[in-house]
Amino acid sequence: MPGLVGIDVGGTFTDLFYAGDGVRPPVVLKVPSTPHDPSDGLLASLREAGLDPGDIAMLLHGTTIATNALIERRGARTALVTTAGFRDVLELGRRDRPHMYGLTGVHVPLVPRDLRYEVRERMDYTGAVLVELDEAALHDLATALRDGDVESVVVSFLHAYANPAHEMRAKAILAAANPAWEIVASSEVLREYYEFERTSTAVVQGYLQPLVSRYARSLGRRLGEWGFARDVLIMQSNGGVAPLSRLGARAAHIVRSGPAAGVTAAARIAAEAGFSHVITADMGGTSFDVAVVIAGQPKVADLTNLDFRMPLRLPMIDVHTIGAGGGSIAGVDRGGILQVGPRSAGAVPGPVAYRRGGSDPTVTDANLVLGRINPRSPMTGSDAGLDLEGAQHAVAELGARLGLGPEATAEAILAVVNQRMAGRIRLLSVERGLDPQAFVLVAFGGAGPMHGAALIREVGVRAMLVPRFPGVLCAMGCAMADIRFDFSQTVEKPLAELAAETLAAILAAQRREGEAELRRSEAPAARIAATHSADMAYAGQIHALRVPVEAGWTPARMTAAFNETYCAEFGNTLEGIPVVLVNLRTTVTGQRDAAPPAAPAATAASGPPAPAAHRRVHFGTWHRTPIYRRSDLAAGVALHGPAIIEQADTTTVIEPDMVLRVDRHDNLIVELGR
Repeated sequence: MPGLVGIDVGGTFTDLFYAGDGVRPPVVLKVPSTPHDPSDGLLASLREAGLDPGDIAMLLHGTTIATNALIERRGARTALVTTAGFRDVLELGRRDRPHMYGLTGVHVPLVPRDLRYEVRERMDYTGAVLVELDEAALHDLATALRDGDVESVVVSFLHAYANPAHEMRAKAILAAANPAWEIVASSEVLREYYEFERTSTAVVQGYLQPLVSRYARSLGRRLGEWGFARDVLIMQSNGGVAPLSRLGARAAHIVRSGPAAGVTAAARIAAEAGFSHVITADMGGTSFDVAVVIAGQPKVADLTNLDFRMPLRLPMIDVHTIGAGGGSIAGVDRGGILQVGPRSAGAVPGPVAYRRGGSDPTVTDANLVLGRINPRSPMTGSDAGLDLEGAQHAVAELGARLGLGPEATAEAILAVVNQRMAGRIRLLSVERGLDPQAFVLVAFGGAGPMHGAALIREVGVRAMLVPRFPGVLCAMGCAMADIRFDFSQTVEKPLAELAAETLAAILAAQRREGEAELRRSEAPAARIAATHSADMAYAGQIHALRVPVEAGWTPARMTAAFNETYCAEFGNTLEGIPVVLVNLRTTVTGQRDAAPPAAPAATAASGPPAPAAHRRVHFGTWHRTPIYRRSDLAAGVALHGPAIIEQADTTTVIEPDMVLRVDRHDNLIVELGR
């Protein structure tokens, strides 16, 4: 039978994971990404893998198209239509600041002020109409929008979360005036009462929707020309997938597509290996992504700041990203201090070692100079291998500016980038009251296993786990993910004033909407599941607690559940103060049958294999270091560092005072020697 394919498009490489069809073994590979058209790299990976359309039952895809469009500000020319008096809500924002020691920040809204328009209408917070929608003004506005040459129009009215009627009517009028426009109503994106966040989220959706819709159509057409006419599912930021046909309407939901896939796979693999508390460390060519998994569940954030005063209020796996990857460029700042990243050589021109025209030394070049990467590595797709001499020359030139030799300069580059990554791990663990000793670090991405050993030493993490195919784990996560849709609605009333029937009706409506989305998607789901939760707070409190609830619960049962959660969190309750129901939430999941295992469980080994080779590797000084092939390491093998483990998609570095063992799932477990 045909197998599953997961493809993740990164900033430097496009990764492919083929789960196998019961006859053919799994396939993993990396090809250079194609920033000018990501679908070129996707199709190139399929051809490089030797796959035909008939070999694939389902293709699952993680993409950076939305992320890159926001970073590079190359989304659609978008207009915003708001309630009279609320034109500047995007710039008013919250009382936040971008820097700890600064009171001001540069904020460039996605919609400039000359494309923000006001219309007379008004609802109150209960959804009652105070001022009818001025439809004549909307017809006049349509003419101005046509003159403004916009692609997308976002409608965000005050209190539309409580009653979306005016937004829906405005959307219909604008769509009739120009069917070519992409029209986004804020209440269709987010049914919550946070005016600034709701408008910002809708604007992100409108800004991305035309671009993402074009990409979806182009990808579908190109895959069809290749001969593939089956399902394509796209990874979302919440850890689930959605069909390609719905991609444009869910453009804001794929901002963290690839990183979410990696966390999903890392959590599942670690759980199979017996680790429930996980820190994921995904180091690719351009960035370093960190997330925390507790009790097997990735932490999901309701609000993510994409930039200063650019919040996105949608469920997203809480991934923190910094510009630290294999392609991060090393240089000297005006103060004569060595800096590494965030600027990256990317896929083009790439590190000096890649022979694509890069001239600035990168983290990859430093690893090559120190012997940690095999100069004959096929990672560039060239028979010539890596350009060791070019990397040495680039690193030596930087060293001359620092007064250091080539090896010391390369070590300094790694020390700086490791410190930056360790700082981000501490931010998500130590600074949130979590003990790193209780966690295992899952290192993945093309460069993660090369730096993971240094990170567990620096942060004090219990151990490092390297999965069987770490270099393509995000692609693997795409192949593992379920179909998922999230819904929320603001209620903002004391629970004592609500009837059980009202609560049940809202949750039932959310579930029906999710099931309808699944039916429209035609995505294959073996089972459908729905989970519910409620955001609640004591009257007068600003921040709410998320509490799991059941569809049939009464207001009294919800109040008791909130008090229990509040007491567990803070050690007491506020007796006598009414409990307010802020939001009701539902997650509808189309659960897929499990993908075939990435590799069969390894058979136990009688002893460590002989090294495939030896190479001089620099760990403070030069060491004659054994080099092992990953495929030679069976379950039960134990090795002492220093050692280098090589495989097609990555290289794992074991430092001199560390020990490695292979578990029964073919994972590498690395710990400090006792």
